[in-house]
Amino acid sequence: MRVVFAGTPGFAVPALHALNEGGHDVTLVLTQPDRPAGRGLDPAESAVKRAAVALGLPVFQPTTLSDPAARTRLHAAAPEILVVAAYGLILPQAVLDVPDRGAVNIHASLLPRWRGAAPIQRAILAGDPVTGVSIMQMDAGLDTGPVLMRAEAAITPEDTTGTLHDRLAVLGAALLLDALKGILAGTIAPVPQATDGVTYARKIEKSEARIDWTGAAATVDRQIRAFNPFPGAVAQIRDTQLKVWRAALGIESGQPGMILRAGAEGIVVACGVDSVILTELQRAGGKRLSAGELLRGFPLASGERFTTAHAGLGKR
Repeated sequence: MRVVFAGTPGFAVPALHALNEGGHDVTLVLTQPDRPAGRGLDPAESAVKRAAVALGLPVFQPTTLSDPAARTRLHAAAPEILVVAAYGLILPQAVLDVPDRGAVNIHASLLPRWRGAAPIQRAILAGDPVTGVSIMQMDAGLDTGPVLMRAEAAITPEDTTGTLHDRLAVLGAALLLDALKGILAGTIAPVPQATDGVTYARKIEKSEARIDWTGAAATVDRQIRAFNPFPGAVAQIRDTQLKVWRAALGIESGQPGMILRAGAEGIVVACGVDSVILTELQRAGGKRLSAGELLRGFPLASGERFTTAHAGLGKR
């Protein structure tokens, strides 16, 4: 099929490669404009733009799709179908109506659970044992369209957003090709989403990454995993903020936020229930370090206490 592809971050790249390798004619790639990034705030290309350029595909980077000129460009690409994966811009109905076969979206959840911007993080935070990918027929709502296909993926106790993201991206690319085959053959039909079980995965705010040690250890562990790699779970001790990248569950108890032990095997911190063992951390401006490496340059002792404020760093 002739396809216009719309995507921006790394999650969308496997799908673009799958379309290209699967024999589909990608006539245009939509991705967001280059954004300032890094310390120098130099314009940075999106992961999808870099992939499209490497594949020799034409790229279009409009700031909005409400502009008639943008729709003219889409019409010129003559798509049979529009494939969307984490594009990040609103698609007006006039755009959805351009392709003969409409538009489909690769969404990283089992709809209707976790509609919205951050389905992977929200699934980990909620302690969901299973998530997955849905290929959805797009409409004007927020991830409300009927589902063409879906596939499940287990969330393991070791999964971070990074590891789960990568698995779901590959799963979504394979599922997309199956869905397109079904659309061409007329063997799949869209199924309306259930009206019960709807949850919304709102955008992640940096303030959410501040660890609340009064929560149960399992909750703190999920927070650390959900915010790896972005924005990184934040803990504060003395006047220093640390990002916590990896931890394990412990069974020791004490006052929430108190360090029970600190050594090469990890920093054991009491939570509201049980404890967590911090194993990989980072000081501002520094590198990610194992607990043992961090302690050599930033000693911590039993009895010291991390800030315990919920969603803030002002209380002790």
